[in-house]
Amino acid sequence: MRFMREENPTSLPAASTVLQVPDMCCAAEFNLVEKELRRVDGVHDVTPDFIRRSVRVAHQAVPEPELIAAAARSGFEVRPGRMPPQGKGLGSIAIRTVNAAPAAAAHADHDHDHDHAHGHDHDHEHEEAPGHTHANSTPSWKLIVGGVLALAAELAALAYGDSSASAVALALGAIVLAGLETYRKGLVALRRFNLNINALMTVAVTGAAILGQWPEAAMVIVLFAIAEMIEEKSLDRARRAIEGLMAMAPDMATVQQGTTWQAVPAATVPVGAVVRVRPGERVALDGTVTAGSSAVDQAAITGESVPVDKQVGDPLFAGTINQNGELQYTVSARADDSTLARIIRAVQEAQASRAPTQRFVDTFARYYTPAVFAVAVALAVLPPLLTGADWLTWVYRALVLLVIACPCALVLSTPISVVSGLTAAARRGILVKGGLHLEQGHRLKVLALDKTGTLTQGRPVLTDVQALQGSEDEVLALAVALSSRSDHPVSRAIAARGAGTLQEVSDFQALQGRGVEGRMANERYRLGNHRLVEESQACSPDLEARLDALEAQGKTAVVLVRGNLPIGIFAIADQVRPESVEAVAQLKQLGVRPVMLTGDNRHTAEAIAQQVGIEDVRSELMPQDKLQAIEALAADGTVVGMVGDGINDAPALAKAHIGFAMGAAGTDTAIETADVALMDDDPRKLAEFIDLSRATRAVLWQNITLALGIKVVFLALAVAGQATLWMAVFADMGGSLLVVFNGLRLLRHRRR
Repeated sequence: MRFMREENPTSLPAASTVLQVPDMCCAAEFNLVEKELRRVDGVHDVTPDFIRRSVRVAHQAVPEPELIAAAARSGFEVRPGRMPPQGKGLGSIAIRTVNAAPAAAAHADHDHDHDHAHGHDHDHEHEEAPGHTHANSTPSWKLIVGGVLALAAELAALAYGDSSASAVALALGAIVLAGLETYRKGLVALRRFNLNINALMTVAVTGAAILGQWPEAAMVIVLFAIAEMIEEKSLDRARRAIEGLMAMAPDMATVQQGTTWQAVPAATVPVGAVVRVRPGERVALDGTVTAGSSAVDQAAITGESVPVDKQVGDPLFAGTINQNGELQYTVSARADDSTLARIIRAVQEAQASRAPTQRFVDTFARYYTPAVFAVAVALAVLPPLLTGADWLTWVYRALVLLVIACPCALVLSTPISVVSGLTAAARRGILVKGGLHLEQGHRLKVLALDKTGTLTQGRPVLTDVQALQGSEDEVLALAVALSSRSDHPVSRAIAARGAGTLQEVSDFQALQGRGVEGRMANERYRLGNHRLVEESQACSPDLEARLDALEAQGKTAVVLVRGNLPIGIFAIADQVRPESVEAVAQLKQLGVRPVMLTGDNRHTAEAIAQQVGIEDVRSELMPQDKLQAIEALAADGTVVGMVGDGINDAPALAKAHIGFAMGAAGTDTAIETADVALMDDDPRKLAEFIDLSRATRAVLWQNITLALGIKVVFLALAVAGQATLWMAVFADMGGSLLVVFNGLRLLRHRRR
């Protein structure tokens, strides 16, 4: 069982549905919607998304109309979540099922009927369309005219008094133009005892009018409407950042049909089809290059800043941009199961999960609003009753406190930060599978790294050729001829150096655990390790010394023997990634201790560790040994991460607090199972993730401090009689805007 995990995969619901609730903006409002939805049989969980003003309902096959009807009983307008318009990408990927076993979705057949045959109910999730506006949004011309009338009412009040006919008429005009819809929704909310911002504004405006403060009532409603519009436009930016991921893949693909090329919808292109992509075009589907060569900008998938050269046999990813040459490729995945589609699904699911700080804030807000409402009632009633104070004065102060009470800024403070952090990470080729991992990343103290494929390139290459008889070219040609007949990694590394015509090899055989042998020009040749050299009676002190020297450098040494005479030595090594040294140094700068866990021999492991700067090396480990190493590192409560390929290191990845999969682009298992998937092979992104996690954590607490700090200051001013209603509106909506803008800064975050 993974450390600090509570979720039980087998208890997850069969499907989830997203419903738009345009007027929902805080926890008090969400609580009413949640209460009604949880009364429906089959509903397991309800999660708010305040940024998109929607709720995700986890359920067991409950019809969507039934869910909408239940949510609408809360008094809010509720409608189905909407799919992105055509042209914004990827067809059915936004309605994928959230199944009981996430891995099952990864391995399920992609045919729709096949899914149903196996009981995989499809999710009804629909994302809000770009450009959608909040239902409270008032047309700009009404705001402008309403603002002019409110200012005119203030001037009329100065000249003729707050309750003069001209001041009242101008104020009423401003209220009708700028705030009639808010007022109506507030009345509905009050009838249902829903203390949302509309209800509080309705109480404040009504109270101000009763107290004869007509110009102030008008100014309050106009300022509120303007602030609402600004806030909505700010949140639109966060929505656009998320939806930008979905716009990367083109809707159409140019597919070979016989001897012609036809543009067809990408969603209809089957696996195995041949597709053409011209210079400057985006790749429509995942595939493998079959003709042509070009450089491809795949920053959208892997975060690489430099275009990657592609030729026959290389993979292509949907959403990447072909630079300078025409390419043809064979489709390897349908549009709804491309690497980009899987990234988008992962980001959507991550945004739906609430980080620990967000859960705390939601719980706090649930009790905070009723408590402040009770305080406001007490503030209005107790001083006049107990001390004979002026009723109008204390009722006014209570109204000011009520407007300040709405926790919109507090509730927005966490999701806007987490979503911005998740989106910023995805833009850099770092796929984070939930706010929990993004928030927990700042606590990492130890990072265990697999050697092969993480710190090294995972592709052994020939590094040394030493001729003991004849020239290096001669012994290399003989070794290449033998190696080309074997598929062992060491043999492939030697064979890769071959060029031209190979010598004929007869009587070839692989010698298990030792090497290979064969006959060339009537001579027997053997190519293998130390054991094979001893069997061939070809050992000598000089040869032993040469082999020991190469192995001390972390290289695998093999010897070419003719008869019983050694004629050449070849050294093979897995090369360290150019970025690994910098990556390890960055981790140390962040205070994270790197540890190498590898199944390789001690000499090789220590040599690689020395090159990259890792002091703690644990070698010759089986998968279960790596798992035990993670347990030992975390035994004292240390937060430990594990970096591997997502497959061979699965037990250790699962045991770590955060599992990182390297080079996950195009790898189903890694994207589905890792907590954090690094889409390319750059280990420097480990430090970038930790830095982004720390930045997100800092912004989270900045926002919480801002939201609560503003409330505390203005609550004190309200009680002291130093705050007015329009100041209260500025405090409430201004706080919301501050946390939104502060959270959006993470979209532009760069590592310090």
